[in-house]
Amino acid sequence: MAGFHDPHRGIDVHHNLGGGRTINHERPDHSRVVSYGRGRGFVQRPYSFHGHEYARRDFYGHGGFHHGFYGRYYYRGMYINPYFPRAYFGIGFYGWAYNPWAYPVGWGWGWGGAPWYGYYGPWFSPYPMYAGPAFWLTDYMIAASLQEAYQARAEAQAEAGGFPPLEAGGGLSPEVKDQIAEEVKRQIALENAEAQTGRTQEPNAASSSIERALTDGIKHVFIAGQNLDVVDSNGNECALSEGDALQLIPGGDPNATAVNLTVLAGKGGHECRRGSVVAVNLPDLQEMQNHMRETIDAGMLELQKKQGTGGLPPAPASALAPPNESVLALNAPPPPPESEVASQIQQEYSSADQAEREALGGAPAPTSSLSPAPPMYSAPMGGAPMSAPPTVTIGQTPAQVTGMLGRPNSITDLGIKKIYFYPQMKITFIGDRVTDVN
Repeated sequence: MAGFHDPHRGIDVHHNLGGGRTINHERPDHSRVVSYGRGRGFVQRPYSFHGHEYARRDFYGHGGFHHGFYGRYYYRGMYINPYFPRAYFGIGFYGWAYNPWAYPVGWGWGWGGAPWYGYYGPWFSPYPMYAGPAFWLTDYMIAASLQEAYQARAEAQAEAGGFPPLEAGGGLSPEVKDQIAEEVKRQIALENAEAQTGRTQEPNAASSSIERALTDGIKHVFIAGQNLDVVDSNGNECALSEGDALQLIPGGDPNATAVNLTVLAGKGGHECRRGSVVAVNLPDLQEMQNHMRETIDAGMLELQKKQGTGGLPPAPASALAPPNESVLALNAPPPPPESEVASQIQQEYSSADQAEREALGGAPAPTSSLSPAPPMYSAPMGGAPMSAPPTVTIGQTPAQVTGMLGRPNSITDLGIKKIYFYPQMKITFIGDRVTDVN
C-alpha cells in the first residue's frame, strides 16, 4: 500500500520508496499534525496577526523540542507555507557570517563515533579547513540533515530488513558543497535584508518564499529536509532523502505548480540518480527552502556561541548581541507543553497503523512497501452473484477511470505524473494516460 486517504480520521498516509512513512492530518482550521516516524514530526497551529494567517510549528523528535513560524501565502493557485525567522541577529553578525575569514581555520566536529557519520562517511566529508562562516554552516546543515536521514533509514530498516545502499563512488563532491555554500550566503543576505524590518513589521512573503527563487534567474541549490517521492524526466518514480542536493533549473512555465531541478547528489538504492531532472511540487520545494533556512538559523546561533573557540576566529563586538525576537514570535500564542506535542504525533502514528489494518480488511499493517496487496475484490457471502468489477486498463484517461470508479480517495500530483488512490487500488497516470494499476 503506497498511500491512501482515510476520510473517517482525516489522515493521509504515504509509504515512501525508501521505506519510510509520512502521515499528514490537516484540519479545516488549517491546523496540522505531521508524523515522519514513531515519535518524530510536528504540530502546526494557525494564528492571526494584523488580519493575516500565520502558523506556529512545534517540532518534536529524537528527544528535541523546538518551534518555528510560517506564513500562509497564495502562489500559483495554491497555498504554501514559507518559513520566517523567530528572531533576528544584529547587522554586525550577518556581516561577519557572510564575509570570508582572514585565513582558513580548522574545526573538530566530534562526529567520529556517531553511527550516522560512520554510515554516511563514504558520502559526506567535512571541509578540512574553513575559509569562512558559509562553509562551516554548510557542513553544519548537511550534518543535521544526515542525522535525520539516518534516523529515517533506521526506522525503515526495522520494517524492510536493511539499510538501502549508498551510491558507489558518489556523494557530495567539493564542487557541490561549494555550490551549497554559495546558497548559504544568499540565505544569510536575504535574512539580513529581512532583519531591517522583521523586528517591527510583517515579513514580505513574496521576497522570503520560493517566489523569489523562481523569478530571480539564479540556479538556486536546495537541500532535501525529508523523504520525498518525485518523478524524473523519463516518467520514473525515484526518492529523495534528507541531505540530497538539487539545483533549480531557471525558467519554465510561470504558472506551473511543479518545477524542474537537477539532482546534484543522491544516495543510491531507490534514490534519484545524480544528474537526473526531477519535478518537485511547489509546496514540497517550499519545505526544502524552509528546512535550509531553519537549519542555517540554528547553525548561526551555534556559530555565534562558538566564535573564538576551537580555532574559530573571534567575532567583533558588534556581532555578539543576542538575536531579538521577530514581530511574529512576539505576537504568537504561547507554545503548548512538549508532552502534548509528543502525544499528538504519537497518536497520529497509531491512528495510521489502525487505518492501514482496516484498509487491509483487518489484517496486520504491512511490514514492507513490497508486501503483496490483498485481493481487490472478494466473492459475496451469499445471494445473487456479484457482477464483474470494472476493469481499469493501460491507456485509459482520468475521465474514463473516474467514470467507472468514481472520485478517488486522494490524488498525488507529481506534475506529469498523477497517482489516484482508491480503496485497495493505486492507479498511476503519466501524461493523462493510465500506465500502471496495482
